[in-house]
Amino acid sequence: MQTQLTTHATLLARLSDGSDPAAWREFCDRYGELIRSFARRQDLQPADCDDVLQDVLMGLSKAMPGFRYDPSRGKFRSYLKTFVMRAIYRKFRQKPAGGRQLSIEQVAEVAAEAPQVESTWEEEWREYHLRQAMRTIDVEFNRVERDAFDAYVVDGRDASETAEAFGISVERVYQAKSRILKRLGELVEQQVNEEG
Repeated sequence: MQTQLTTHATLLARLSDGSDPAAWREFCDRYGELIRSFARRQDLQPADCDDVLQDVLMGLSKAMPGFRYDPSRGKFRSYLKTFVMRAIYRKFRQKPAGGRQLSIEQVAEVAAEAPQVESTWEEEWREYHLRQAMRTIDVEFNRVERDAFDAYVVDGRDASETAEAFGISVERVYQAKSRILKRLGELVEQQVNEEG
């Protein structure tokens, strides 16, 4: 997972260079799911979520040449959220398929929900990091441990029932829970510290 530690910093540097198309693909692979998921939480349709992603990428492509990330001026997630929210507000201002465009007042009403939007963004950011960490868990732990963890922790099944379903001891269910939760915590902390 050490490569991920350098990936974020170097990815931003590669984007700021402005001449690395692979960096944009990597950025989209890394943050596309986060941006689409957040847009869905703002009640946008799937096609509109894709449009928001494209709008964010266009805005960033104009802003990134020469960009130097300075954590003392703010967190990366706040910077990204600003681009995402602007794209969503622009989407709300567009004429919907039904033919009626939202008024400035209606868009302002959406914008007035900023505290709720902020908490939604933070929740989505945490879930994004959890999804990223789970991809590593899928590689680092065997299928039985992952399935027992899902059944016991995620689905809330009884430890004895879980052990019986997977043909393992109750102690192994507890061990899988403990080891995976510990590793998840490490991975998420690493990601958050690295990205801001």
